[in-house]
Amino acid sequence: MPSKRADKKDDVRFKGFGGLDRLFEHRVRLAICVLLSRYKMLNFTRLKELLEETDGSLGTHLRKLEEAGYATVKKEFHDRRPVSWYALTAVGSRALSTHVESLQNLLRQAKK
Repeated sequence: MPSKRADKKDDVRFKGFGGLDRLFEHRVRLAICVLLSRYKMLNFTRLKELLEETDGSLGTHLRKLEEAGYATVKKEFHDRRPVSWYALTAVGSRALSTHVESLQNLLRQAKK
């Protein structure tokens, strides 16, 4: 239970929401970007295994990240089978860093 009440007179400033990215509100999109930040590229099948998502769900989230410019896809064939490789863009990397930093700031304020 909080011991302090905030009144209008109190000088209460709440910071932390400014850098939060709505695109990362869904855990799958956030997880995709975190994984792509750790590895240069991951293919669709490996992302699906790591995240335990269905093809449709994962494809939808990847498409949203592509449309935002946060991820790129490179499609190729291996033994006559299509393989889609995903990578985090510089824009996506900056957005992820800003989002994580904002979450950390938010959590620090929660501990005060």
